[in-house]
Amino acid sequence: MRKYPIAWFYILAFGISWLGMISVVLASRGIAPFNRPYFQLLSIFYAIGPALAAMIVSQVTHGKTGIRDLNKGLIRWRVSLIWYIVAVLGSAILLIVAQAVTKLLGLTVTIITPPVTLSPYVIFGLGVNFLANTCEEIGWRGFALPHLQKRYNALIATLIVGILWGLWHLPLVFLVGHPMSEFPFVWFITIVADAFIYTWIYNSTKGSILLVALFHGSGNLWELFISSRTQLITQKFGLQALSSKESAKNQCVINSVQLLNWGVPCRIRSSKLCGGDHSDRSIWKSASLSPPEGLCGLKWGCN
Repeated sequence: MRKYPIAWFYILAFGISWLGMISVVLASRGIAPFNRPYFQLLSIFYAIGPALAAMIVSQVTHGKTGIRDLNKGLIRWRVSLIWYIVAVLGSAILLIVAQAVTKLLGLTVTIITPPVTLSPYVIFGLGVNFLANTCEEIGWRGFALPHLQKRYNALIATLIVGILWGLWHLPLVFLVGHPMSEFPFVWFITIVADAFIYTWIYNSTKGSILLVALFHGSGNLWELFISSRTQLITQKFGLQALSSKESAKNQCVINSVQLLNWGVPCRIRSSKLCGGDHSDRSIWKSASLSPPEGLCGLKWGCN
């Protein structure tokens, strides 16, 4: 495990998470005894798998120091106000722009900005959602990304994290009634595209797991509110509701918007990553904005 920490992290993250989600998938298909309520408790392992894997590998490889370094990102809240705005509203802006572009392309989608109403259910859901997403981000961005960036540039590291993050969701493809089961490839591309935005936020906030978890949680909630409220409002006023196929098209537009955001030619220069000595190297890649300084000396500079 000390020799191959990244490999062991992903083996444990997938193993622990899938142990929990497979039981839920079997229950959704009415397979006994997994359809009994107490088996549903195993689903908690799906959410905590990445965090638990990161903690196990950090403990084995670096002891208490590894755990302490892993937890630093959770309490790194002293960042510029702009990053809190990006974390909370960034996903909402992407979704609204995506729906606007979808409308311009002539697809039958009614663009409505949903009213935000706080209720006990919303507050409870926000808390549960944020905790689950935080457990994910401890693993993906808190452990895997910085370790991979010691060896690779940000582009390659993000692609690896994004692809494996997408594959981690594979059990949801077999979950009856889940949107991912209808258009798995669309969702996979969405997740990989999202990974670049997460890297941008993580590196720009000097490794704040708190901010990427906030972006993750708010993104899930905005997507739920904007999509579900649009359907409810369109049904109420007798307008055409968004079908599953159109939802998938909308996701494709979201992917396009995200990838276009990364379409400005930029260069990543890294001379010293996380304490490891590396020779200077630069590659051409895409990025949406140019934060002045990333994690561990990583600089994103647009030409």
